[in-house]
Amino acid sequence: MTDTPVSLSQALAAFSDVYSPRIVGRVNDYDIRIAHVQGEHIWHVHDHTDEFFLVLDGQFDIALRSGDRERTVSLRPGEIFVVPKGTEHKPSSPGGSILMFEPSGTLTTGDRHDGDIPAHVDSTAGRDING
Repeated sequence: MTDTPVSLSQALAAFSDVYSPRIVGRVNDYDIRIAHVQGEHIWHVHDHTDEFFLVLDGQFDIALRSGDRERTVSLRPGEIFVVPKGTEHKPSSPGGSILMFEPSGTLTTGDRHDGDIPAHVDSTAGRDING
């Protein structure tokens, strides 16, 4: 990565794709990723890892589903939420940006997901901010 500080605002200004995270740092075997968010993601599950979200700007909602029960967690700037591994969830947002902390190689669409992946959702393990 880099041995100089990373400005999250400058890194976010370097791209505009939504749901297409950029890797801005690494801690051991974990990626620190940032992403623009807008619209709906897809229902998906990460079977082997929790997923950490920090809202940097805007609003970020996470629908959680367990059996026939569903609830939505709404986050504002400065708020965090951890989706426990094995929990089916679907992010959505009217617009904003987030920071995620998850094991390197974790796909944005999980280990399994419902339906087709929409064009605005990038099924990736993150892209390096510099490339």
